[in-house]
Amino acid sequence: MTDPVAGAARAGAVDEALRAAVADLLDRADAAAGGPGVLPIVQAGAPVLRTPAAPYTGQLGDLLPRLLAAMRRTMHAAPGVGLAAPQVGIGLAIAVVEDAGISPDADDPRERTPLPYRVLIDPRYEPLPGPDGEPERAAFHEGCLSVSGWQAVVARHRRVRLTGRDETRAPIDEVLTGWPARIVQHETDHLAGELYLDHARLRTLTSNENLVRYGQVVGQGFVEQG
Repeated sequence: MTDPVAGAARAGAVDEALRAAVADLLDRADAAAGGPGVLPIVQAGAPVLRTPAAPYTGQLGDLLPRLLAAMRRTMHAAPGVGLAAPQVGIGLAIAVVEDAGISPDADDPRERTPLPYRVLIDPRYEPLPGPDGEPERAAFHEGCLSVSGWQAVVARHRRVRLTGRDETRAPIDEVLTGWPARIVQHETDHLAGELYLDHARLRTLTSNENLVRYGQVVGQGFVEQG
């Protein structure tokens, strides 16, 4: 039989070590910037990107708002429309998303509509069928801040139901369509240890420069994801 007190003590020690590591990461970013700084984005090949993130159970305590603010600054500076905690080296199921300041275009096949800033904690998504009851998927070029400089076509669910919690622990339960649905799928996949390349049509892989120069075979997406 295990000792529950000893188990709790070990968990507390792990949380304290994690908080210290995150605080150090934030302090170094702020020191380098001479104020609120941005975080280094981990690139493909780092084990943290291939390890399923741990559920967030309050491990960071009152450090969470500071981390979220830094993740949002980092996402904007990249620039990107989403960022998951593993992308800054933190293996917790936390992500931020935002695709604001755009005007919906009825002729845009990507269905890119504004996605207000929000925090996703322990998010999950499930595909929703189309009007005929059949699955709907859309294929567009997609990039990733952790695979810098490259894009490939990924077929994703057009509509999803997103569930999880926000930073206040309030539940999230909503339906997203088009580009916002793609963003939350991309970020949620990061928390499962997946990269967009795992789902891509690798024959369409192209550098950002060549995507602009030569166009694309499928889709019309050219927006950096997280």
